[in-house]
Amino acid sequence: MLNIDKETFKSDYIQKFIEIHGKDLEEGTDYNKYEALASLIRDYVAKMWIDTNKRYKENKSKQVYYFSMEFLLGRLLGSNLLNLGINDLCREGLNELGIDLTKLEYLEEDQGLGNGGLGRLAACFLDSMASLGISGHGCGIRYKHGFFNQKIINFSQVEVPDDWLKRGNLWEIKKSDKARIVKFGGEVKVEYIDGNLKFHHVNYEKVQAVPYDMPIVGYKNNVVNTLRLWSAEPLSNEFDFSSFNRGDFKKAMEYKDSVEAISQVLYPDDSFYEGKLLRLKQEYFFVSAGIQSIIHHFKSTGGNIKELDEKIAIHMNDTHPTLAVPELMRILVDEEGIGWDNAWRMTNNIMSYTNHTILAEALEKWPVDMFKKLLPRIFMIIQEIDRRFCEGLRNKYPGQWDKINKMQIINGGFVKMANLAIVGSHSVNGVAKLHTEILKKQEMSDFYYCYPNKFNNKTNGITHRRWLMIANPQLTELLKKTIGDSFITHPTDMINFQKFAKDSGVQEELKRIKNRNKKKLADYIYKVQGIRVDEESMFDVQVKRLHAYKRQTLNCIRIMDLYNRLLDNPNLDIVPRTFIFAGKSAPGYYLAKDIITLIN
Repeated sequence: MLNIDKETFKSDYIQKFIEIHGKDLEEGTDYNKYEALASLIRDYVAKMWIDTNKRYKENKSKQVYYFSMEFLLGRLLGSNLLNLGINDLCREGLNELGIDLTKLEYLEEDQGLGNGGLGRLAACFLDSMASLGISGHGCGIRYKHGFFNQKIINFSQVEVPDDWLKRGNLWEIKKSDKARIVKFGGEVKVEYIDGNLKFHHVNYEKVQAVPYDMPIVGYKNNVVNTLRLWSAEPLSNEFDFSSFNRGDFKKAMEYKDSVEAISQVLYPDDSFYEGKLLRLKQEYFFVSAGIQSIIHHFKSTGGNIKELDEKIAIHMNDTHPTLAVPELMRILVDEEGIGWDNAWRMTNNIMSYTNHTILAEALEKWPVDMFKKLLPRIFMIIQEIDRRFCEGLRNKYPGQWDKINKMQIINGGFVKMANLAIVGSHSVNGVAKLHTEILKKQEMSDFYYCYPNKFNNKTNGITHRRWLMIANPQLTELLKKTIGDSFITHPTDMINFQKFAKDSGVQEELKRIKNRNKKKLADYIYKVQGIRVDEESMFDVQVKRLHAYKRQTLNCIRIMDLYNRLLDNPNLDIVPRTFIFAGKSAPGYYLAKDIITLIN
C-alpha cells in the first residue's frame, strides 16, 4: 500500500504536470491532466516494481510465467489507484484542484491486447497472482492495432483499425536492451560431434523481438509483477540498402513490412494461407522470445540450468502458446547440451495447459508443409516427441491403432496443438467443472485414461475488486455496511450477505442501487446510440464475442418467439424487456457476422 498524504499527492501532481507539459495546470487540456496523473502513478509504482524484483532475486522465488495470446486488461488507471490504496485520496486531491478523476479515467485508451473471455481470464490471473504475492508474470504480444474497432453499417459489422497506441501507452516501458532474435525459415544442418548429433539452424530470417514491460500492481501489498509484451521490429543491419539505392523500394521494404506484420493485429483472418502463416508466426514469435528471455534471466541471476524445473513454471493459456514445449526442448538440447530424456523431464515439469474449448474445429492444427518450412528445427523436435510418445502408446495399447492414431501429435498432414500441449504438460485443466468432465469423459477421453493424474479443474473466476469495487461502488458500500470489508481480500466471505436475503431494508437499498445503475446504462445508450430505453423494463443482457457456440442465435429466436406471442395475444402477461447485445465477430467468421446482422 502506498503511504502518502493528500497534500503530498497534490504537490507531486502539479510538479509532474509542469515537468511533462511545461505550463501551468490551468492551461492544460483534460488529456494533459490524464497524462500527468498516469505518469505520476507509474512513478509511484516504479519503486515498488524494483523492490519486488529485488526481493524475488534475493529469495530465489520460483517464477511463474503465464503465456497468452490475449490480455484483456481494460483501463489501468482506476485499478492501479485502487490496488495502491489511494483512490479516494487522489479523487479528493484532484477535486480540490478542480479536476474530476472520473473524467480523466474515461480518457484512457482501452488496451488493444485482447478480445474475449480467454484474455480477461489472463488479466484476472495476473491481478490475482500479484495480489496473492505470487511471483507470476505475463508474456504476450504488443499488438499495434489490437483486434479491431467495430462499426455497424447497414446493420452489419465493418472492421476498422483499433489505433489504441496513437498517443502512446503511458503504462509501458520499452526495454530495447533485452531484445531477442527469433528465427524463421532456413534449413537445419546435422553433424556428429564426439558421437552426439548436433543441429545447426542456418539461412534463417531474423526477427527482432523487443519487450515492452507493464507493471501489474497487487492489492495493497507492495507487490508489482510484470506483463512483458513483445513487438516485432526489423533489424537495421537486415535492411536491403543496395536495393533501396537502386530504386527498388518495394524489395527494400519487403523485409520491414513482413516483420512488422507479426505484431500488427490480434487474430489475423486465417481463412486463407497467408493469414494462417501469419498466425503461426505470431505464436512462435512470442513463445520463442519469452522462453529465451526467461532462461537468460534465470542464468544471469546465478541459476543452474539443470535446476530450471525447480525454479520456473510456464502456463499455456489455450493452445496458442503450445510451441513453448518444443522451443524449450530446442534450447535445452541444442543450446544447453542437456540430453533428451532429462530435457523432456524438465520440460514436462515446467509446462501446464488450460484448455478453453471442447469444439473439435476450434482445436488448433497446422498443415505439416507450412509448419516444416517456417519452423524446420521445431518440426524435427515435434516429430521426435511424437515418435517417442507413439512408441509408448504401442506398448500400452498393442494393436489399438485407431486410438493411437487419434492421439498422435502429427497425423493426417497436420500438427495437432492440443495433443502436443497435453503430452508436453504435467497439468491440464478445463475452465469449469462441466467443461473439465466433458474433456475427461468425451473429447479428450483417450488422453485422460492414459494420463488420469494430469487432468484437473480450475473454475474460471474474475478479480472481484475490478468487477465489484470499481464497476459498482454503491453495491460495494452496501456490502461493507452489512458484512464488513473482509470480502475485499477474501471474496468467499460474500456468502455472509445471504443472511440479509429477507431483510426488507437491505432489499430496498439493493433495488435503489440497481435502478441507479440501470439509469446510468440507459443514459449511456442514449448518448452513444440515440435510443431511449425503458429504465423500468427488465434488462436482458448478452455481452460476449459473437460465435455460434455462444448462443446469440438462440437468444434471437427467443426474442422472435416472444414477439410472435405478443402479436397473437396483445394482452399477454409479460414483464417488459429490453434486450441488449454487445460483441464482435472475428473478421473471417461469416456465420457470426450474419448473426450480428440478424440481431440488428
